[in-house]
Amino acid sequence: CRAEARPTARPTSLYNQAIIAFRLFRRVAHLFFTLNILHFGRFYSGNFGGIERHVGTLLDCLKERMQVSNIVANDSCKSEVVHKDGYDVHKMATLGLVAGTALCPTMPYRARKLFEGCDIAHLHFPDPMSHLAFYFLPKRAKLVITWHSDIIRQRRWLFLYQPFLNHLVARADAIIAATPKHFSSSTQLGACRDSGKKRVVPYGIDFLPFEKTAGTVAGAERLRKKYVGKKIIFAVGRHVYYKGFDYLLRAMRAVADDAVLLLGGAGPEAATLKALAEDLGLAGRVVFTGRIPEDELPHYFHACDIFCLPSVEQGEAFGLVQAEAMACGKPVVCCELNNGVTYVNQAGVTGLVVPPRDPQALAAALNDLLADERMRLAYGHAANARVRREFTVDNMSEGTVAVYRAVLGLSA
Repeated sequence: CRAEARPTARPTSLYNQAIIAFRLFRRVAHLFFTLNILHFGRFYSGNFGGIERHVGTLLDCLKERMQVSNIVANDSCKSEVVHKDGYDVHKMATLGLVAGTALCPTMPYRARKLFEGCDIAHLHFPDPMSHLAFYFLPKRAKLVITWHSDIIRQRRWLFLYQPFLNHLVARADAIIAATPKHFSSSTQLGACRDSGKKRVVPYGIDFLPFEKTAGTVAGAERLRKKYVGKKIIFAVGRHVYYKGFDYLLRAMRAVADDAVLLLGGAGPEAATLKALAEDLGLAGRVVFTGRIPEDELPHYFHACDIFCLPSVEQGEAFGLVQAEAMACGKPVVCCELNNGVTYVNQAGVTGLVVPPRDPQALAAALNDLLADERMRLAYGHAANARVRREFTVDNMSEGTVAVYRAVLGLSA
């Protein structure tokens, strides 16, 4: 028998050898050099919302492990830099808002300059301005998108924007969402056909400000002394249409007389809400606190008996404030939006869930909890355990870093 000749291996081309060498060099380099991530955090001001608060908490975690910076729209027509402890926030001059989108003509140029030496651009959506700015970055730029929610209020313009959104979603190297329900409830992520790009990374809460320290307990007691003999319902957020505060005010007419609502926050609907409360005859039963400073917010969480998140639109996709209330051991009443809101607050476990835009159902849930202290304590205990198990800064940090490493081909 004649032995069969083995085919000789084809020599690897110089190009392939160079690619292999580059990938090996990049893996080794990242063992010694830190990552550099540019975040597009939408806004940064004294009245920013949940997305901006999340970005701030995330960057405070990541700055210990890598270089980070944040580029946002300013609330004035000048550009400035805020030097935080460990990173900078670049606030770009804004000419105004159109359909909720900031017009920042200098953001694309500044973003391109900031991206020099960066590994990844991390966008926080919805935010068409950062979408535009990303197209000015080098074509090699790696892209991570955190999908906070679908576009809701500006949906009538979506038919114009959706093709561009589809292009960016398909282009993304990874898309992060805080809960599985963010993905299952979205109608605007169809362009992401690679399920491997979808990564769930929970929002994380810094629990330290919400612990029962002597100062926090004293602050809560001062609030409770103002409403002796009353049970306290607390709600807080920007006074905008989707928060559903008008439905909560209507519900208060049917809530037990020994309850008072403390409604925190400010916004474009504030005057309308105050007028509605007056028309409903709720004087003395509803207290508009105005914007609550961050260091005083835990006082309200600990002082209240129930926290209410009455949001009625999917623009509320998580409800960071309800998670913070849960971290203070409070039961939550929220609306069923079929998204991350009720992934966080589990019906019959950590609180109660009612249909949106239903003041009667909202009042009934509040009354059930107000009348049953044992239920309030049980739900509050379960709520505290849930957030401290699932929604930690360690989980958020580790999950985000894992996404970055996977995008850069550095995963173990």
